[in-house]
Amino acid sequence: MAQQGEPQRPFAPTSNKIAIVGAGRVGATFAYTLILRGLVGEIALIDIHLERAKGEAMDLGHSVPLSTPVRVCAGTYEDCADADIVMIAAGVAQKEGESRLDLLKRNAAVFEDVVQRVVKTNPNAILLVATNPVDIMSYVAWRLSGLPAERVIGAGTVLDTSRFRYLLSQRLSVDPRNIHAYVIGEHGDSEVAVWSRASVAGIPLDEYCRRAGCRITERIRSAVETDTKNAAYEIIERKGATYYAVAAALLRISESILLDQRSILAISTLVPKEYGLGEVYLSLPSIVGRQGIARTLEMPLSDSENRAIHRSAEILDETLAGMGFFR
Repeated sequence: MAQQGEPQRPFAPTSNKIAIVGAGRVGATFAYTLILRGLVGEIALIDIHLERAKGEAMDLGHSVPLSTPVRVCAGTYEDCADADIVMIAAGVAQKEGESRLDLLKRNAAVFEDVVQRVVKTNPNAILLVATNPVDIMSYVAWRLSGLPAERVIGAGTVLDTSRFRYLLSQRLSVDPRNIHAYVIGEHGDSEVAVWSRASVAGIPLDEYCRRAGCRITERIRSAVETDTKNAAYEIIERKGATYYAVAAALLRISESILLDQRSILAISTLVPKEYGLGEVYLSLPSIVGRQGIARTLEMPLSDSENRAIHRSAEILDETLAGMGFFR
């Protein structure tokens, strides 16, 4: 029972809890999506700038009476202790014109401290990494944490896949939720749009276009790939940062974990050895549930897509080797 003068814990329809390390724009927006969805009963915001975390917690808390019951607090690493998921968005922001891989040196040092403190407090949580470059940082988090790889998940290309489907939907004039297509590999410049497996309502894309009287030419494919890949750069140039769609992607992953939905998502994961891509984290469609990653799926790819995914893995491996991370 709360002591006199302490705020009472509000009624919450679920005991699920998520701790968010990094209360910047991504972390705070993610917390807001959690409140609106009613997915958790408690959210802890942890940030090196405590006053910022307190301000975000206050602002978010004031939305609770208009949405769903949830306790929002500005906490410390001790508040990770009973969290089901610890989402890590800590790190320095991406600068205009800076590639995701260029962030590596600056953000790896941050993770040295963050990951070890989280795991010391809660060795049973699932770590969900959002900090860019997310594939590299997810690998670093896995190695620093000592946790099984299935419990260290990167946001990966869930957002890239969403962008890909959205841009295709505009070309096809159909609901993007009825388009099934994936972006795999690095969340970044070497990502791979899997055209060979794209479909609309279960109909292969090329066949759908023949039936619907539309065309997806090589020029259109190239434009869609470029727009998907460069979306973050363009948004950063215009408004300074991306966070709405990133938060939505994190929400989707968290929902699949906490509700044990076993959804197939293009999250960043340690690639199984039998795939022959080396010891790297990159995005492949994976079944995601309450225990983390239940299974990673090996997609049948075209020859060009297969070469591209191997190249993506090589780029990530070369980056880790060049930086000296656990190599």
